[in-house]
Amino acid sequence: ISFAWFSQARKEENESEKLKLQLLTLVDNLYKQNKFREVYDLLVEHKNCDDVEILWRLSRVQYNISQEFATNPEERKVLIFEAYKIISKSLALDENHFANHKWMSILLDARSIYYGIKARISNLEVVKEHLLKAAELNPKDATTLYMLGYWCYEITNMPWYQRKIASMIFTTPPTSTFEEALEYFNKAEEVEPRFYSHNLLMLGKTYLKLNKEDQARYYLDLACNYPISTD
Repeated sequence: ISFAWFSQARKEENESEKLKLQLLTLVDNLYKQNKFREVYDLLVEHKNCDDVEILWRLSRVQYNISQEFATNPEERKVLIFEAYKIISKSLALDENHFANHKWMSILLDARSIYYGIKARISNLEVVKEHLLKAAELNPKDATTLYMLGYWCYEITNMPWYQRKIASMIFTTPPTSTFEEALEYFNKAEEVEPRFYSHNLLMLGKTYLKLNKEDQARYYLDLACNYPISTD
């Protein structure tokens, strides 16, 4: 009897894994087509599960919907706070999954906007820590490298009043350089060439900051002529 029960349990487990794989495949295909609302509808019914692969994808699509033009401010806030809650749970379940750290960095920053500039600045180091961990766990993810470059660029280019706030929060405020930003943007291009128009744009802007006009012009031209998605 126990053997029969075990066999049935294994069969049900295998069937469950098969259904999950089908769901994730469908979700990922729809996501690539920017069909975020459809992805959300498929995943939200599983929001109370303990499956990391479902949870981080749900937090991701909630963030994407929050950034859509059609999303009103109140819905945007609800989506971001809910997504932060979900990615926090997912990260607690698995601290060695790169997507958990990647989306925690994004959602931590997005949520902090609602608490003001001081709160956002106070989270800068934690945001970078999550990005670095994500890059360590998956060094081939170009968007993580882009975000690290953008973090470095924004820190280096921080306005004086934000620097003053940072100096009040941190004993040693976060620092970076345009050279460090450039390194990450270039790494992103090496990993996945021409993957994102904004990475090309930031390469151009960073080269301008470094007074390298020829390189800046090259990447700014690429950004300007980047194919427009019709999805």
